[in-house]
Amino acid sequence: MIKDTVEYKIDDKFDFAIFIPVVVLIISGLVAIYSSTLNHPTASGNFNKQLVWAVFSIAIFFIIYFLPPLIFKVSSIPVYLLSIVLLLAVIFIGSRIYGAKSWITFGPVGFQPSEFAKVGLILFLAYWLTDKKRDINKIKNLAMGFGIGLIPILLIMMQPDMGTALVFAFISLAMIFWAGISLFGLFIVLSPALVIFASLFGTVAHIVALIFILFALILFKRNLFTSATIFVANLASSYFFDFAVSLLQPHQQKRIFAFINPYSDPLGSGYNSLQAKVAIGSGGFLGKGFLEGNQTQLRFIPAQWTDFIFCVIGEEFGFIGSIIVITMFMILFLRMAKLASSAKDGFSSLIVVGILTLFFVHFVINIGMNTGIAPVIGIPLPFLSYGGSSLLVNMVLLGITLNVYKNRVTHT
Repeated sequence: MIKDTVEYKIDDKFDFAIFIPVVVLIISGLVAIYSSTLNHPTASGNFNKQLVWAVFSIAIFFIIYFLPPLIFKVSSIPVYLLSIVLLLAVIFIGSRIYGAKSWITFGPVGFQPSEFAKVGLILFLAYWLTDKKRDINKIKNLAMGFGIGLIPILLIMMQPDMGTALVFAFISLAMIFWAGISLFGLFIVLSPALVIFASLFGTVAHIVALIFILFALILFKRNLFTSATIFVANLASSYFFDFAVSLLQPHQQKRIFAFINPYSDPLGSGYNSLQAKVAIGSGGFLGKGFLEGNQTQLRFIPAQWTDFIFCVIGEEFGFIGSIIVITMFMILFLRMAKLASSAKDGFSSLIVVGILTLFFVHFVINIGMNTGIAPVIGIPLPFLSYGGSSLLVNMVLLGITLNVYKNRVTHT
């Protein structure tokens, strides 16, 4: 009886259904990093570095877990402002890696301010949305809410890092939606993105998207002026997209075109995507075995221990290994969604939604990159891809999540 009572109290304060899948993912990432860098002339030490970061990150996770919950609300403004300062600093003193000036280096150690800014955005936006019980459907509040997310997005685009900027946009949108934006308000925000995406696939897709927008406006039954304004804005958005693409770096433009047709440049911008699909497909049901993947060991995919780490798992551990990784993520997402719904106060609920969105968007885009259904935009797979600052921030966010879980009953 005493043992059952102790176990009940532990489970009530610590969600093992969130923590254990993450540990499995970290271990899977370490295995894949070891395999993909074992015979590499310059990256062979990455496994040891990631192992050290993993131990350090788990220690930080428990520190965050035991903090008093009030500290997250109190620190939200300072953390957000500091993240903006760091994003400004990286533009002037940052190191350029893989075409983006997104790293600040101190001797042998480097970190990405954009990773730290994820924490700042989630905490401050959750604080702002719940402060004074703001009505997010008022135009002024809606504009200010998106403005909070837009500031780091613009600074990140200046690096330029389109993939990370896209993640920030999704975080802002998800948190504002969770704060209670109306269906019509959500439609106004999302419809231009739908038209822009459709325009990538030609005139026919573009016209179909505009017809869908027009039909939706009729169903919403708004006044003629409002409906006409929204439709014109959607019509203009696709042409603005062409202008925005022209401002991107050449390698970023090529990635967009390679997403539409990777065979247009199979040895250039489409190379990684094609080779990743070959690696995953060749793994079959059970995989080729640890350290036995041809694509992995012969280094057909550059830096496969980062953005394309999933193809290493797919080749060497096959369909079974891939499904195990995906299942761990699904358990994590479902448990976090349940926590967001059951949290007793809006601030905590919004924090969990922001963190869940961050993990989910990274997961969807990264798996999409590896399987050829999303453009290659440099998005790592959470808890698996090599990168100390990314893993550390993810574990900080996970610590905040389980801190919310621990205090979910006492929050008011």
